[in-house]
Amino acid sequence: MAHSKETRRIQQRRTTNKMVHVLFFLCTLIGIIALALLLFDVLRKGAGYLDWQFLTSNSSRFPAKAGIKTALVGTLWLMLIVTPLTFIIGVSTAIYLEEYAKNNWFSRVVQINISNLAGVPSIVYGLLGLTIFVRYFDFGRSILAGGLTMTLLVLPIIIVASQEAIKAVPMNLRHASYALGGNRWTTVVRVVLPSALPGILTGAILSLSRAIGETAPLVMIGAVSYIAFLPNSIFSPFTVLPIQIFSWSNQPKEEFQNVAAAGIILLLILLLTMNALAIFLRNKYQRK
Repeated sequence: MAHSKETRRIQQRRTTNKMVHVLFFLCTLIGIIALALLLFDVLRKGAGYLDWQFLTSNSSRFPAKAGIKTALVGTLWLMLIVTPLTFIIGVSTAIYLEEYAKNNWFSRVVQINISNLAGVPSIVYGLLGLTIFVRYFDFGRSILAGGLTMTLLVLPIIIVASQEAIKAVPMNLRHASYALGGNRWTTVVRVVLPSALPGILTGAILSLSRAIGETAPLVMIGAVSYIAFLPNSIFSPFTVLPIQIFSWSNQPKEEFQNVAAAGIILLLILLLTMNALAIFLRNKYQRK
Protein backbone atom coordinates (compact mmCIF):
# COMPACT_ATOMS: atom_id res chain seq x y z
CA MET A 1 0.00 0.00 0.00
CA ALA A 2 2.77 2.43 0.97
CA HIS A 3 4.65 1.56 -2.20
CA SER A 4 1.59 2.25 -4.39
CA LYS A 5 1.01 5.64 -2.69
CA GLU A 6 4.64 6.62 -3.27
CA THR A 7 4.34 5.53 -6.90
CA ARG A 8 1.20 7.68 -7.38
CA ARG A 9 2.94 10.69 -5.80
CA ILE A 10 5.88 10.27 -8.14
CA GLN A 11 3.55 10.03 -11.15
CA GLN A 12 1.65 13.14 -10.00
CA ARG A 13 4.91 15.08 -9.65
CA ARG A 14 6.01 13.97 -13.11
CA THR A 15 2.63 14.96 -14.57
CA THR A 16 2.77 18.36 -12.85
CA ASN A 17 6.34 18.85 -14.06
CA LYS A 18 5.32 18.10 -17.66
CA MET A 19 2.33 20.46 -17.47
CA VAL A 20 4.45 23.30 -16.08
CA HIS A 21 7.13 22.60 -18.69
CA VAL A 22 4.54 22.79 -21.49
CA LEU A 23 3.06 25.98 -19.99
CA PHE A 24 6.44 27.71 -19.82
CA PHE A 25 7.26 26.58 -23.36
CA LEU A 26 3.97 27.99 -24.67
CA CYS A 27 4.59 31.32 -22.92
CA THR A 28 8.05 31.51 -24.47
CA LEU A 29 6.65 30.53 -27.85
CA ILE A 30 4.04 33.30 -27.70
CA GLY A 31 6.74 35.88 -27.06
CA ILE A 32 8.93 34.54 -29.87
CA ILE A 33 6.04 34.51 -32.34
CA ALA A 34 5.02 38.06 -31.43
CA LEU A 35 8.62 39.24 -31.83
CA ALA A 36 8.97 37.43 -35.16
CA LEU A 37 5.76 38.99 -36.50
CA LEU A 38 6.89 42.44 -35.36
CA LEU A 39 10.30 42.05 -36.99
CA PHE A 40 8.71 40.74 -40.18
CA ASP A 41 6.37 43.73 -40.34
CA VAL A 42 9.22 46.18 -39.72
CA LEU A 43 11.44 44.56 -42.34
CA ARG A 44 8.62 44.43 -44.87
CA LYS A 45 7.88 48.13 -44.48
CA GLY A 46 11.35 49.56 -44.00
CA ALA A 47 13.77 47.45 -46.02
CA GLY A 48 13.04 49.36 -49.23
CA TYR A 49 13.74 52.73 -47.60
CA LEU A 50 17.03 51.75 -45.96
CA ASP A 51 19.54 52.99 -48.52
CA TRP A 52 22.46 55.41 -48.77
CA GLN A 53 20.17 58.37 -49.37
CA PHE A 54 18.31 57.56 -46.14
CA LEU A 55 21.58 57.46 -44.17
CA THR A 56 23.02 60.69 -45.61
CA SER A 57 19.93 62.94 -45.73
CA ASN A 58 18.39 65.13 -43.05
CA SER A 59 14.79 64.82 -41.97
CA SER A 60 12.20 66.21 -44.37
CA ARG A 61 8.45 66.72 -44.59
CA PHE A 62 8.54 64.64 -47.77
CA PRO A 63 8.83 60.89 -47.06
CA ALA A 64 10.91 60.20 -50.17
CA LYS A 65 13.52 62.76 -49.08
CA ALA A 66 13.49 62.02 -45.36
CA GLY A 67 16.75 60.75 -43.88
CA ILE A 68 18.17 59.91 -40.50
CA LYS A 69 21.58 61.56 -40.74
CA THR A 70 20.92 64.23 -38.08
CA ALA A 71 19.49 61.75 -35.58
CA LEU A 72 22.33 59.27 -36.19
CA VAL A 73 24.99 61.93 -35.65
CA GLY A 74 23.16 63.17 -32.54
CA THR A 75 23.13 59.63 -31.14
CA LEU A 76 26.87 59.28 -31.76
CA TRP A 77 27.54 62.63 -30.06
CA LEU A 78 25.46 61.48 -27.08
CA MET A 79 27.37 58.21 -26.79
CA LEU A 80 30.72 60.07 -26.92
CA ILE A 81 29.68 61.78 -23.69
CA VAL A 82 27.90 58.89 -21.99
CA THR A 83 30.49 56.17 -22.67
CA PRO A 84 33.58 57.58 -20.89
CA LEU A 85 31.62 59.12 -18.02
CA THR A 86 29.64 55.96 -17.39
CA PHE A 87 32.64 53.65 -17.58
CA ILE A 88 35.01 55.74 -15.45
CA ILE A 89 32.53 56.74 -12.75
CA GLY A 90 30.70 53.39 -12.66
CA VAL A 91 33.78 51.17 -12.47
CA SER A 92 35.50 53.47 -9.97
CA THR A 93 32.44 53.39 -7.72
CA ALA A 94 32.27 49.60 -7.92
CA ILE A 95 35.97 49.29 -7.03
CA TYR A 96 35.55 51.56 -4.03
CA LEU A 97 32.49 49.74 -2.72
CA GLU A 98 33.99 46.26 -3.15
CA GLU A 99 37.67 46.81 -2.37
CA TYR A 100 37.97 49.88 -0.15
CA ALA A 101 34.69 50.72 1.60
CA LYS A 102 34.24 49.34 5.08
CA ASN A 103 31.13 47.36 5.92
CA ASN A 104 29.43 50.13 7.90
CA TRP A 105 26.13 51.96 7.79
CA PHE A 106 27.35 54.45 5.18
CA SER A 107 28.41 51.84 2.63
CA ARG A 108 25.21 49.87 3.22
CA VAL A 109 23.07 52.99 2.64
CA VAL A 110 24.99 53.76 -0.57
CA GLN A 111 24.60 50.17 -1.79
CA ILE A 112 20.86 50.12 -1.10
CA ASN A 113 20.34 53.42 -2.89
CA ILE A 114 22.32 52.30 -5.94
CA SER A 115 20.23 49.13 -6.17
CA ASN A 116 17.03 51.17 -5.84
CA LEU A 117 18.14 53.69 -8.48
CA ALA A 118 18.56 50.87 -11.00
CA GLY A 119 14.78 50.37 -10.90
CA VAL A 120 13.69 54.02 -11.03
CA PRO A 121 11.58 54.88 -14.14
CA SER A 122 13.55 56.70 -16.81
CA ILE A 123 11.14 59.66 -16.83
CA VAL A 124 12.32 60.51 -13.31
CA TYR A 125 15.87 60.90 -14.62
CA GLY A 126 14.49 63.16 -17.31
CA LEU A 127 12.94 65.43 -14.68
CA LEU A 128 16.20 65.39 -12.74
CA GLY A 129 18.20 66.29 -15.83
CA LEU A 130 15.77 69.08 -16.71
CA THR A 131 16.05 70.58 -13.22
CA ILE A 132 19.80 70.26 -12.71
CA PHE A 133 21.52 70.36 -16.11
CA VAL A 134 19.09 72.34 -18.27
CA ARG A 135 17.94 74.95 -15.75
CA TYR A 136 20.32 75.06 -12.77
CA PHE A 137 23.62 74.71 -14.65
CA ASP A 138 22.10 76.46 -17.67
CA PHE A 139 23.38 73.96 -20.22
CA GLY A 140 20.16 74.44 -22.17
CA ARG A 141 18.60 71.77 -24.33
CA SER A 142 22.01 70.62 -25.54
CA ILE A 143 23.91 67.42 -26.18
CA LEU A 144 25.82 67.95 -22.94
CA ALA A 145 22.62 68.08 -20.87
CA GLY A 146 21.33 64.97 -22.65
CA GLY A 147 24.60 63.09 -22.18
CA LEU A 148 24.77 63.87 -18.47
CA THR A 149 21.14 62.87 -18.00
CA MET A 150 21.67 59.54 -19.76
CA THR A 151 24.81 58.99 -17.70
CA LEU A 152 22.74 59.26 -14.53
CA LEU A 153 20.25 56.81 -16.02
CA VAL A 154 22.70 53.99 -16.76
CA LEU A 155 25.22 54.54 -13.95
CA PRO A 156 23.39 52.30 -11.42
CA ILE A 157 23.28 49.49 -13.97
CA ILE A 158 27.00 49.50 -14.70
CA ILE A 159 27.87 49.92 -11.01
CA VAL A 160 25.86 46.83 -10.06
CA ALA A 161 27.25 44.84 -13.01
CA SER A 162 30.82 45.86 -12.16
CA GLN A 163 30.32 44.95 -8.50
CA GLU A 164 29.10 41.49 -9.41
CA ALA A 165 32.07 41.01 -11.76
CA ILE A 166 34.53 42.09 -9.04
CA LYS A 167 32.85 39.84 -6.46
CA ALA A 168 33.30 36.88 -8.81
CA VAL A 169 37.11 37.22 -8.74
CA PRO A 170 38.43 34.45 -6.44
CA MET A 171 39.86 35.71 -3.16
CA ASN A 172 42.95 33.50 -3.51
CA LEU A 173 44.11 35.66 -6.43
CA ARG A 174 44.14 38.68 -4.14
CA HIS A 175 45.97 36.73 -1.44
CA ALA A 176 48.58 35.59 -3.96
CA SER A 177 49.19 39.20 -4.98
CA TYR A 178 49.57 40.29 -1.37
CA ALA A 179 51.93 37.38 -0.71
CA LEU A 180 54.17 38.56 -3.56
CA GLY A 181 54.42 42.03 -2.02
CA GLY A 182 51.70 43.86 -3.90
CA ASN A 183 49.68 46.53 -2.14
CA ARG A 184 45.93 46.93 -2.44
CA TRP A 185 46.04 49.31 -5.44
CA THR A 186 48.47 47.09 -7.35
CA THR A 187 46.27 44.08 -6.62
CA VAL A 188 43.17 45.88 -7.87
CA VAL A 189 44.79 47.16 -11.07
CA ARG A 190 46.84 44.11 -12.05
CA VAL A 191 44.79 41.22 -10.66
CA VAL A 192 41.19 42.11 -9.88
CA LEU A 193 40.35 44.35 -12.84
CA PRO A 194 41.83 42.05 -15.55
CA SER A 195 39.92 39.11 -14.08
CA ALA A 196 36.67 41.09 -13.78
CA LEU A 197 37.01 42.82 -17.15
CA PRO A 198 34.72 40.45 -19.15
CA GLY A 199 31.79 41.05 -16.79
CA ILE A 200 32.51 44.78 -16.57
CA LEU A 201 32.62 45.21 -20.34
CA THR A 202 29.46 43.19 -20.83
CA GLY A 203 27.58 45.28 -18.26
CA ALA A 204 28.92 48.52 -19.73
CA ILE A 205 27.96 47.73 -23.31
CA LEU A 206 24.50 46.46 -22.35
CA SER A 207 23.88 49.59 -20.28
CA LEU A 208 24.94 51.76 -23.22
CA SER A 209 22.54 49.78 -25.39
CA ARG A 210 19.76 50.86 -23.05
CA ALA A 211 20.93 54.47 -23.29
CA ILE A 212 20.69 54.38 -27.09
CA GLY A 213 17.09 53.15 -26.97
CA GLU A 214 15.77 55.48 -24.27
CA THR A 215 13.45 58.32 -25.26
CA ALA A 216 11.58 59.66 -22.21
CA PRO A 217 14.52 61.41 -20.47
CA LEU A 218 15.56 63.15 -23.68
CA VAL A 219 12.01 64.29 -24.37
CA MET A 220 11.89 65.81 -20.89
CA ILE A 221 15.08 67.82 -21.38
CA GLY A 222 13.87 69.07 -24.75
CA ALA A 223 15.54 67.02 -27.47
CA VAL A 224 13.64 68.08 -30.58
CA SER A 225 12.34 65.84 -33.34
CA TYR A 226 13.36 68.04 -36.27
CA ILE A 227 16.75 69.69 -36.74
CA ALA A 228 17.86 71.04 -40.10
CA PHE A 229 21.60 71.04 -39.31
CA LEU A 230 24.19 68.78 -37.75
CA PRO A 231 25.34 69.49 -34.20
CA ASN A 232 28.85 70.98 -34.13
CA SER A 233 29.52 71.08 -30.38
CA ILE A 234 28.29 69.61 -27.12
CA PHE A 235 26.17 72.74 -26.58
CA SER A 236 24.19 72.32 -29.82
CA PRO A 237 20.55 71.22 -29.89
CA PHE A 238 20.13 67.64 -31.01
CA THR A 239 17.87 64.73 -31.74
CA VAL A 240 18.43 60.98 -31.49
CA LEU A 241 17.21 57.88 -33.28
CA PRO A 242 14.30 56.93 -30.97
CA ILE A 243 12.88 60.47 -30.99
CA GLN A 244 13.14 60.73 -34.76
CA ILE A 245 11.45 57.35 -35.20
CA PHE A 246 8.66 58.38 -32.81
CA SER A 247 8.16 61.61 -34.74
CA TRP A 248 7.86 59.80 -38.06
CA SER A 249 5.42 57.25 -36.65
CA ASN A 250 3.06 60.10 -35.66
CA GLN A 251 3.00 61.67 -39.12
CA PRO A 252 -0.35 61.46 -40.97
CA LYS A 253 1.19 60.32 -44.27
CA GLU A 254 1.31 56.55 -44.53
CA GLU A 255 4.74 56.65 -46.21
CA PHE A 256 6.26 57.96 -43.00
CA GLN A 257 5.39 54.64 -41.34
CA ASN A 258 7.78 52.98 -43.79
CA VAL A 259 10.45 55.59 -43.06
CA ALA A 260 9.99 54.96 -39.32
CA ALA A 261 10.39 51.23 -39.97
CA ALA A 262 13.68 51.91 -41.74
CA GLY A 263 14.83 53.88 -38.69
CA ILE A 264 13.85 50.96 -36.45
CA ILE A 265 15.94 48.60 -38.58
CA LEU A 266 18.96 50.90 -38.25
CA LEU A 267 18.46 51.15 -34.48
CA LEU A 268 18.20 47.37 -34.20
CA ILE A 269 21.42 46.98 -36.21
CA LEU A 270 23.23 49.29 -33.78
CA LEU A 271 21.85 47.46 -30.74
CA LEU A 272 22.66 44.02 -32.12
CA THR A 273 26.16 45.18 -33.05
CA MET A 274 26.76 46.41 -29.51
CA ASN A 275 25.42 43.17 -28.02
CA ALA A 276 27.61 41.13 -30.38
CA LEU A 277 30.60 43.25 -29.33
CA ALA A 278 29.80 42.55 -25.67
CA ILE A 279 29.71 38.80 -26.34
CA PHE A 280 32.97 38.96 -28.33
CA LEU A 281 34.83 40.91 -25.65
CA ARG A 282 33.52 38.68 -22.89
CA ASN A 283 34.65 35.52 -24.67
CA LYS A 284 38.01 37.02 -25.63
CA TYR A 285 38.97 38.11 -22.12
CA GLN A 286 37.54 34.97 -20.51
CA ARG A 287 39.95 32.89 -22.60
CA LYS A 288 42.84 35.06 -21.42
